[in-house]
Amino acid sequence: MSKPKLTYFNFAGSRGEEARLALHLAGVEFEDDRLAGSWPERKPTTPFGSLPVLELEGRAPLGQSNAILVYIGREYGLHPRDNWQAAHHEALMCAVEELRGVVSATLKISEPEAKLAARTELAEGYLKQWGGFIERQLGEGPFVGGAEIGVADLKLYMAVKWFTSGVIDHVPTTVFAELPKLNAVARAVAEHPKVVGWYAK
Repeated sequence: MSKPKLTYFNFAGSRGEEARLALHLAGVEFEDDRLAGSWPERKPTTPFGSLPVLELEGRAPLGQSNAILVYIGREYGLHPRDNWQAAHHEALMCAVEELRGVVSATLKISEPEAKLAARTELAEGYLKQWGGFIERQLGEGPFVGGAEIGVADLKLYMAVKWFTSGVIDHVPTTVFAELPKLNAVARAVAEHPKVVGWYAK
């Protein structure tokens, strides 16, 4: 294996897409291994029974999305070198993972009325609170670290995109509309030339 291999499910969202974008921003040519139906067989072979997984020649496979992003960020200048600033960025990344855990619990609800109640409570309670916490952690932008894009920005971008896409029933696409700093980060990522180039492929 002469180039990095990134394995994730075959869709352009969530944890795997963040890592793909990070590698693309870094200018790294990588094998984009997109699973389509072989996950049950592959799951026991992954470090933590989850995806994404990053593989480098001569190294053990690396799991956990934040660890992968921080590695790419440190290796290619997409993460702060200052330890305190790096910790701040990583706290935001952890907050996105917490968000995903809370929301994912409601994705398992199949009964219509229970789903509606859970998603309504999610939108009016947890998501508003989460967004407020994130907003207070952000500066003047356009990115978390100022003028330069980093892996934490990709994480926040993917979180915002998840909700504005309308794929989560009963959660308004405007749930984060009153958060100008968070939306500015997401917009700056979406308009970054290399991100535009990735989606134009």
